[in-house]
Amino acid sequence: MSGFTDEELKHAEWLFAQSWYFVRSVPTLEFLPDADRMEIAFAGRSNVGKSSVINGLVNQHGLARTSNTPGRTQELNYFTAAPAPFYIVDLPGYGYAKAPKEKVDAWGDVLRDYLRGRVTLRRVFVLIDSRHGIKPVDHEILELLDEAAVTYQAVLTKIDKLKPPAIPKVIEACETELKSHAAAFPVAIATSTAKHLGLSELRAAVVGAAAI
Repeated sequence: MSGFTDEELKHAEWLFAQSWYFVRSVPTLEFLPDADRMEIAFAGRSNVGKSSVINGLVNQHGLARTSNTPGRTQELNYFTAAPAPFYIVDLPGYGYAKAPKEKVDAWGDVLRDYLRGRVTLRRVFVLIDSRHGIKPVDHEILELLDEAAVTYQAVLTKIDKLKPPAIPKVIEACETELKSHAAAFPVAIATSTAKHLGLSELRAAVVGAAAI
């Protein structure tokens, strides 16, 4: 059971089948677009598969840049589609970046200020590698989101790398751990971009969050 109606799933599939396009990169908050629509952000530690998930959502291979080099996403990247009443925001990967420390710290400051102050931000989907679960570096972003009172939801990535009997246990462990976080949405979504698993549910979750 996905928790979504057939109508909700079909609407989300239609919306994400539209032509999504890159809007702008935001190195500092002065370059943010006008707050004229809701925003749904995606966060995750470096190399968790965030760009692959965004590309999988919109069925476009090259919308969000993917790289084998951790920390490639260094800015807030905005995407939308003509009929979409919201932006998708690809946040800088955290936990590791192949860059000078002062630059990494600057990205962190931009991210904190964005999460604390963007009134149109409706939900952050925090990507967690299903093989490793919630790591200490993930707790930093979860605590920041709790402090900022921004609702967030866990998205488990790469579940095709797990044996099928292990998947429910991994989901349960993640949801149990998130119960102690005030701003966490109680349901985790398990996905695999390689096998196209969980993407329909994630699309519906994004659309539903933007409508709140």
